[in-house]
Amino acid sequence: MYDFIIVGAGSAGAVIANRLSENPSNRVLLLEAGSKDLNPMIHLPIMCGALFPLNINNWYFHSEPDPNLENRKIFIPRGKTLGGSSSINGMVYIRGHKRDYDIWRQLGCTGWSYDDVLPYFKKLENHIERDDRFHGKSGPLKVTRSHTKNELFDAFLKAGNSAGYPLTDDFNGSQQEGFGRYDFSIFNGRRQSTAVAYLNPIKKRNNLEIITNAHVKRIVFKGNKACGIEYERVGESIIANANREIIISAGAINSPVILQHSGIGDSSHLRNLGIDIIQNLPGVGQNLQDHVAVYVQHLCKKPITIRSMFKPHVAPFALLRAILFKSGPAAAFPLEGGAFVKTNKDLEMPDIQFHFLPGLGPNMGGMSKHGFFSNICCLRPDSRGSVKISTSNAKVTPSIFTNFLSEETDINCIRSGVKILRNIFSQPAFDDLRGEEQTPGPDIRSDDELNKWIKETAETIYHPVGTCKMGLDDRSVVSPELKVLGTENLRVADASIMPTLVGGNTNAPSIMIGEKVSDLILN
Repeated sequence: MYDFIIVGAGSAGAVIANRLSENPSNRVLLLEAGSKDLNPMIHLPIMCGALFPLNINNWYFHSEPDPNLENRKIFIPRGKTLGGSSSINGMVYIRGHKRDYDIWRQLGCTGWSYDDVLPYFKKLENHIERDDRFHGKSGPLKVTRSHTKNELFDAFLKAGNSAGYPLTDDFNGSQQEGFGRYDFSIFNGRRQSTAVAYLNPIKKRNNLEIITNAHVKRIVFKGNKACGIEYERVGESIIANANREIIISAGAINSPVILQHSGIGDSSHLRNLGIDIIQNLPGVGQNLQDHVAVYVQHLCKKPITIRSMFKPHVAPFALLRAILFKSGPAAAFPLEGGAFVKTNKDLEMPDIQFHFLPGLGPNMGGMSKHGFFSNICCLRPDSRGSVKISTSNAKVTPSIFTNFLSEETDINCIRSGVKILRNIFSQPAFDDLRGEEQTPGPDIRSDDELNKWIKETAETIYHPVGTCKMGLDDRSVVSPELKVLGTENLRVADASIMPTLVGGNTNAPSIMIGEKVSDLILN
């Protein structure tokens, strides 16, 4: 018998396991469907791009054909290992805009304003280089600034500034808007996943048991009280029991899936699948939101891109240096920085994010040519998708309906972002560097042409949220205390609880959610 069972050892789940097991009287079980994070590619920052397309340490989801994207299926990688998606992501450390959290509070989520969550961002963080009222210095997660040097990135900053946009020293500080360097969850040449930061230091606690390769089938109930988890491991079905709480932290795709298989969701849908109803919550699996992006890419006139690092006579030595000495270009991620900008100056906060990289994307030949690109990411899309199970078999992949660009406002936002980025790349700072535009391409200029190109090429940048929405309305799934409505002893704590998508990368907010729910449980 355990006191607490946590499902999912990812960005939030690893945090919760650490905090709940700090009290030696709490017996804690942490279940992870994936394996241990032993893959060396996980830990070398430069190998991030190689992890996504591999069907290892990855749930490797694909959406249903999206009618708004020329019926394309969208690849949705999710981490399947200790650390979850924090073990395979791009390591960009962004909290979102402070207004994002004040909006949550305005929606009825008491205790989730910016002033409420800032202490938890500081609590999780050990920022190696920043020391001010916005940052922590003693948390488990080590955070550093980008220090890689590249002429292209310097040009990007100068071009943004000459186009009329401010520079910012800290996207997580007093001013998000502007061009600048990103912070990263990287330290000493290694990825700082939540497995590294939160689990490795405490994995030998006698009151904490971590079980990997444990595929959860359902939550076990007595009436409406959650009392256990049924999971499968090595072909054996096992039930683990908890006498205090069960916390589902399986992410924006798998958390609603587990709830649905357990009888929590739209009752008519679940009955059709032969699943006994515990609680009718039609919002389970709804409200799926994600950051959608397209890429503006140029050839580069100078051989100063990351292509140089991947030459056969260079790459092995760069990797060896990173492995042995934890230094050099392979010990960092070449995405040095980006920007947050407004498509309309009257907006309250930036609605576009750029991630700039001194290289071409794989759809443009990857390392075969010298080039550079930035994506254009719509930060707060109005479109909503869903995640639904299609069978009572818990091993069957769910149906993911991205529904990207279903709202005209989203495509308008991205199109405006393309125009802004084209203007930035046309600035004098790029004159000695800028080669021919590869995407969209010089022939695609009109709004109609851009709209068509966006629908043909847009994709996720891997930030799904919202499918177990926190709130008070009839589509909410969890309360502001993250308790599953209509049940006892059950919470959800991960990116799925976000009522609205934050303006930026979602890993840091997910870790914050883990810290905050731990306090809610213990205090």
